Amino acid sequence: MSVAAVSASSASAEGFLALADEADRRRDFSAAASCLESALRPPHAVALLPLAEARARLRLAALLLAPRGSSPAPRAGAPAAAKAHLERALLILSPLPSAPPRLKLLAHSHLAGAYAVLGAVPSQKHVLHRALGLLASASASGLLQRGPALLWTCNFQAQLASALTVDGDAASALSALSAGGTAAAELGSPQLELFFAASTLHVHLLCWEDSAAVENSVTRATQLWDALPAQQKEHWVGLFFYIELLRTFYLLRVCDYKAASQRVDRLDTAAKSELQRGQHIKELANELRAVERTLGQPGLKERERSALSHKQRQLKAQLRALCGYDSLADVLDYGDKLLLAPPPMHGEWLPRTAVFVLVDLMVVMVSRPKGIFKECGKRINSGLQLILDELVKLGIVDGVTEVNLEPSTIWTAGLYLTLLLQFLENKVAVELTRSEFVEAQEALAQMKNWFARFPTILQGCESTIEMLRGQYAHSVGCFDEAAFHFLEAMKLTESKSMQSMCQVYAAVSYICKGDAESSSQALELVGPAYRTMDSFVGVREKTCIIFVYGLLLMRQHNPQEARNRLASGLRIAHQQLGNIQLVSQYLTMLGTLALQLHDAGQAREILKSSLTLAKTLFDIPTQIWILSVFTELYRELEERGHEMENYEYERKKEDDLQRRLSEAYSHVFHQELVEKSRIQIQPLHDMSRMQSEMAGPTANGDLDIPESVGLSAPQPSLKRLVEQGSARRSTRRLQ
Repeated sequence: MSVAAVSASSASAEGFLALADEADRRRDFSAAASCLESALRPPHAVALLPLAEARARLRLAALLLAPRGSSPAPRAGAPAAAKAHLERALLILSPLPSAPPRLKLLAHSHLAGAYAVLGAVPSQKHVLHRALGLLASASASGLLQRGPALLWTCNFQAQLASALTVDGDAASALSALSAGGTAAAELGSPQLELFFAASTLHVHLLCWEDSAAVENSVTRATQLWDALPAQQKEHWVGLFFYIELLRTFYLLRVCDYKAASQRVDRLDTAAKSELQRGQHIKELANELRAVERTLGQPGLKERERSALSHKQRQLKAQLRALCGYDSLADVLDYGDKLLLAPPPMHGEWLPRTAVFVLVDLMVVMVSRPKGIFKECGKRINSGLQLILDELVKLGIVDGVTEVNLEPSTIWTAGLYLTLLLQFLENKVAVELTRSEFVEAQEALAQMKNWFARFPTILQGCESTIEMLRGQYAHSVGCFDEAAFHFLEAMKLTESKSMQSMCQVYAAVSYICKGDAESSSQALELVGPAYRTMDSFVGVREKTCIIFVYGLLLMRQHNPQEARNRLASGLRIAHQQLGNIQLVSQYLTMLGTLALQLHDAGQAREILKSSLTLAKTLFDIPTQIWILSVFTELYRELEERGHEMENYEYERKKEDDLQRRLSEAYSHVFHQELVEKSRIQIQPLHDMSRMQSEMAGPTANGDLDIPESVGLSAPQPSLKRLVEQGSARRSTRRLQ
């Protein structure tokens, strides 16, 4: 190439870089990326100095990886292109003595991020270990000062912990977080200390191998949060949601529903406030972009330019006041993120919309056991709409299946799809409680449809769907089919908790069949669980096991022992769970036993309380059960008037239930939901690609909290936090 040609190429390359700078200032990121791509194409690229080329590739990769506009994920092909630019940048920088250490570290950090988006976990871990080695070398040689070195340590340890958690190596992830937390403490950064404490709690909740370690982790995170000045708490919005949601998950796990409800109220208030703040920021940011675009136009008169500059300063001041701790650049560049940590980390847990959806889900979870169905319905609908909007942004519309997904969208898609199934699961539970069988059918059919379209991503949800099919079948009186689905659900999960609940549900269905052989099958399921329940199950499981064991004792004509057992279960259900459906069913059984033991006065009072709760829940089968016991009570007391009045009311409820059941039996989804077969999945020709890109084990329904962007669990790891409905209400056949 001639000297003139080289000079022209160099001038063109510098021109493109200058144009990229200008586009950056205008926040026209598409134009900035196009200018950088032009500068890096032949013949311009050869004219760039190595350091300039590496910087340009780093800038372009950052633009390609950042979600922009309405999309919650980078555009198709962008992560792979970013990875290629970053690998080239590292090749240039590694042998370059004049390259600043910060630039090399930034390249490693961005490349690890690109590998994470693409699901290349082994490559991600490799580049992070190499980065930590480079960091140690730069620190030892004095090329990097202590403060920046500690900050980079925090960054790489956080990224490494995320990769290790995806790989299922919780112990190594905790070790990385401990190293990061130590560096944060040395740095004197309370925000980073809290970030690492919260992340440690997150990993403990995901694996939950040592209850004492989990409790200590909760205490540590709480102490650090409580020690923060009030102003910092208000500013660190992302950390607030992260900490509060993790502590709420912990309280739900240990069944402290009273404390969990208080935290959910706090979260709900904060979410509403943050939603308003975010909308205001978005409006001001759009206005600022319009002003800056106009300022970038040539030929503006001095007066116009002065007025626009003044408006620009005003808008920036308003935005800074709204942004809190996060810098203006962070808010404008990163859009819908709730940031957890300062640069170079720019960490987030979940996308902002997913956090709001999760708060809606928490409200549903604490409201449903109390029978607050109106609020549940409102939150389920709002959560579903938010999720569907996000799925459309990801390109998930009718006809799209998981083989059509871009690698960069798989994680985000998995997050929203699993949340979607959690909302539908709660909808099924609410509608079955209210005896709205057709509504429950439709929600359950939607769950089946989503699972059939995304079977790898939603693999961990299959056991939940099977269990809900059992719940539906039991509710409409198909007890044999119900037991089949409960036992299939038990085979599909490794969770001891889930397995014990499936055994309980199957046992209830066997008992409701009413024959001696079925009662024997029920005892085979519940007996071992009852004898060992104190050693391996939680409060929810224990109350349900006691409930079914009490049913069996009643069937074995041992009313006094059944009464003692059920009274102990009622105390737990009332004091710890706050699940009024389960309390209502316990009371109904205790009222029945009181009548059998000829304690009519106590039976009357207990049954009144039970009927009040069943009416609150619109639980028609339980109401019928209670009314039938009342009829027997009035007959024994020879209160003929009350007996006839009660019988008429019971008959009306029976007619209502039969009408609902007839509608359910004739509905299009009934047969496919109750039939004794698992969901049939069409073989996917590209299943191996999907599994490799999901980075680590496929969907594991046994984990207890949603995974994080900063700390991913094995994909997609969103098990239901919701308590399953109590052992399904007994029907008249139980009588």
